[in-house]
Amino acid sequence: MKFARLGPAGYEQPAVIVKDADGVDQYFSVAALTEDIDGGFLASGGISRARKALESGELPAISAKGLRLGAPVARPGSLVCIGMNYAAHAAESGSAPPQIPVVFLKPSNTVAGPFDAAPIPPSSEKYDWEVELGIVVGKEASYLSSVADAVECIAGYLVANDLSEREYQISGAAGQWTKGKSLPSSTPLGPWLVPADEVDGGALRLRSWVNDEPRQDSNTADLIFDAATLVHHVSQYMLLEPGDIILTGTPEGVALSGRFPYIQPGDVVELEIEGLGRQRQEFYRAAAEGSAPAASVSVGAGKDL
Repeated sequence: MKFARLGPAGYEQPAVIVKDADGVDQYFSVAALTEDIDGGFLASGGISRARKALESGELPAISAKGLRLGAPVARPGSLVCIGMNYAAHAAESGSAPPQIPVVFLKPSNTVAGPFDAAPIPPSSEKYDWEVELGIVVGKEASYLSSVADAVECIAGYLVANDLSEREYQISGAAGQWTKGKSLPSSTPLGPWLVPADEVDGGALRLRSWVNDEPRQDSNTADLIFDAATLVHHVSQYMLLEPGDIILTGTPEGVALSGRFPYIQPGDVVELEIEGLGRQRQEFYRAAAEGSAPAASVSVGAGKDL
């Protein structure tokens, strides 16, 4: 079972997706259970309630043809990010693997749909892709006493692209990570939220491509700090609330390595995590006096949804 939000930006409707006997995705509305896939839904046992309603035939089937796929979780309260959480990526960034998690925040207004057209900032020359496993928090977490307790706070997982402007992020004596990580539509999420009990977040292949050329190819088994460890660690320093998302870091193979060019207008970036789906963004140069309206791709037009 997978959770999705379908419809125009700001007007998405909640749905679940399951495969039929022929392996074809079937969509069902969960609007009778919740107005949205958000923190309130997750905290109130929404995943379990939706599963039971689906099994009992209470959820109406819907057609997703022509509908935009939005981010599978409504705008989170906090978007927490982990830096250099793969040893090889730390090395290509010129850093030693961290001894403790490197934590920073992105504004939640950077969240975009997985197939929305993606703006490159007007003055950007070093816009970079980062495929990442996203953890969706399902329970309030504060000062958790153990990693085992943290496992119970994970509602599910999703695909994320932590788009980063490296010149804004790294140049200068101290660097400016917030500037490089806060740009509009720089966090495409989805296409789905997959419940934690239906996928092993610690053993998933994750890959990225630019214009069909391979870039990243790794596995979440190579994370320095796994999902539960990250939830436990972050809870010692901030209150995690249902619906918050933690991005767990990206593996090697980004443009920052010097092996590949940075994203240019017209480029197509695709990201995939095994069992969690695939994203696709086509990039354009944002106008200096305001971005062009975000385009979208319908459910039927994306690759391997």
